[in-house]
Amino acid sequence: MREEGLLTAALDPQEAAIEAGLRPRRMGEFVGQSALKERLSILIEAAMGRGEPVDHVLFSGPPGLGKTSLAGIVAAEMGAQMRATSGPALDRPGDLAAVITNLDRGDVLFIDEIHRLPRQVEEVLYPAMEDFSLDIVVGKGPAARSIKIELPRFTLIGATTRVGRVAPPLRDRFGYVARLDYYEAEDLAAIVRRSAGILECELTSDGAELISARSRGTPRIANRLLRRVRDYADVRADGVVDAETAARALEVFEVDERGLDKVDRAILSAVIDKFGGGPVGLSTLAIAVGEEPETVEDAYEPFLLQQGFLRRTPRGRVATPRAYAHLGVAPPDAGAGQGSLLG
Repeated sequence: MREEGLLTAALDPQEAAIEAGLRPRRMGEFVGQSALKERLSILIEAAMGRGEPVDHVLFSGPPGLGKTSLAGIVAAEMGAQMRATSGPALDRPGDLAAVITNLDRGDVLFIDEIHRLPRQVEEVLYPAMEDFSLDIVVGKGPAARSIKIELPRFTLIGATTRVGRVAPPLRDRFGYVARLDYYEAEDLAAIVRRSAGILECELTSDGAELISARSRGTPRIANRLLRRVRDYADVRADGVVDAETAARALEVFEVDERGLDKVDRAILSAVIDKFGGGPVGLSTLAIAVGEEPETVEDAYEPFLLQQGFLRRTPRGRVATPRAYAHLGVAPPDAGAGQGSLLG
């Protein structure tokens, strides 16, 4: 049976709207990523001084770190409109043409999951980014002809969790490529306090610190945990989110003291119990826990690797001694061999 994790489960429309309402709108509201904010501020100020749109920007990094928020902030700081779409939604060149020909000068076109753009769409994007023009082929066969459409100067902001899968010709057309890193606990605590104010939730300092400590360095997860803890506090406590209430709530929602949810623990358990600690291939591991390989690789694995619970090897994923200790399982004998199951 497929496991459902709190930390990366899809949101219903109402929850998604609440999450969007917690996003910072201006650079001064955005907490964390100080070096990146400074660089973006320089780009924005320089572009405004020249009366030009900001150069194209590519954001990379794990999900939930603020790539979409920063795209919106760039547009807001420039006094421009942001049009948002995603790589999978642009299935044909005509889909991109329909979006891009409706842009006004200075608009920001945000493409999430840009690494998933089909090749034929990507090739149409090259002249749009470089020369601000579109070449549209009209007709078929010998009667086909190419029409060149001039575009207003715009800013393309792409977001990807897999910068290595962005084709080099596309990546090279971005004027600035930036990676977002996981957040420090104090920055997450500040984000949680800001969100609590928006949600009109009474939150103590120790409650904010506990939630931030279990948020995997990710603002989206911090806000999601805050909402679930608020629900628990309203129903099972006095409505105040302090450390004790937050700890009880997160125990109910199966988020442990290291920020791992049930799917994280299922992944570690599968590597250890089903595959002898590894190595095990990604697709085999994904089948074992009932998730898509891309979900395991993008949503769960980065944190497990960063925290030292998993290692990647040429033969597959391997559980570390820290993973055994976290699950309370005795590690194999030092001299014991490990199986090889590749996917």
